[in-house]
Amino acid sequence: VPKDISYQFGRGKISYYINNQAVDGNGYNQNFLVGGTTDSSATDITGPQIQLFMNDEKFVTGGLTDQNPVFIAKLYDENGINTIGKGIGRELSLIIDNELSKATPVNDYYEAKKDSYTEGNVKYPLKNLATGKHIATLKAWDSYNNSSESSVEFNVASNENMALQYVLNYPNPFTTNTTFHFDHNKAGENLSVMVQIYTIGGKLAKTLNTEVTASTSHFSDLKWNGLDDFGDKLGKGVYIYKVKVKTANGKSSEATQKLVILN
Repeated sequence: VPKDISYQFGRGKISYYINNQAVDGNGYNQNFLVGGTTDSSATDITGPQIQLFMNDEKFVTGGLTDQNPVFIAKLYDENGINTIGKGIGRELSLIIDNELSKATPVNDYYEAKKDSYTEGNVKYPLKNLATGKHIATLKAWDSYNNSSESSVEFNVASNENMALQYVLNYPNPFTTNTTFHFDHNKAGENLSVMVQIYTIGGKLAKTLNTEVTASTSHFSDLKWNGLDDFGDKLGKGVYIYKVKVKTANGKSSEATQKLVILN
């Protein structure tokens, strides 16, 4: 129980909800007292641990979003997260672009992990952000009134267009296998991804295709073993590859990069 409570004794209340997929119900219990304090509480001077993402947990700070991303925070504290919002400045506060005067309380968006009082997450929808670079900061408190802050940077691309960022393959150079990566601004949508590998002279050597359902913000679902379309090993050297990505409604984007094969 957070420190910011009323310390006189009184009836507590537990509300509950039940569901067995056929019927549901609800009720409450007030047959217990709450109040006072203890002299044997543990010492805690460390605030909550905070991990931040945009849209999904594959997001890496600096990545792309659309103009209506979902802010995600994962929180943990061994003595519990304070979400009651009592006491000056004790809110779970979301701050966009360091505008403290426009901090948004997100207490009501906190959901504890099942059977745990020590961890949970916040999912808060952001709306109509301007295109360009932004930073989201969350301030959280634990039950001992210790606070922590964490920030995540993100780049907003227009909803009207498909946008790609951080297009690369890893490892690069490689000998037997590599994986293609990129960030995009259409998280949650179905995507068609095509990667075409060309020789320096412009000859098409390999075409790779995959379909992605409910995509995450970071793509890493396409691997290549260095073989051409005939199953032959390509020679060592520098190659050009083109990444083409299309959404279900026809919006698309492409980018070109280089890779190196070692024998």
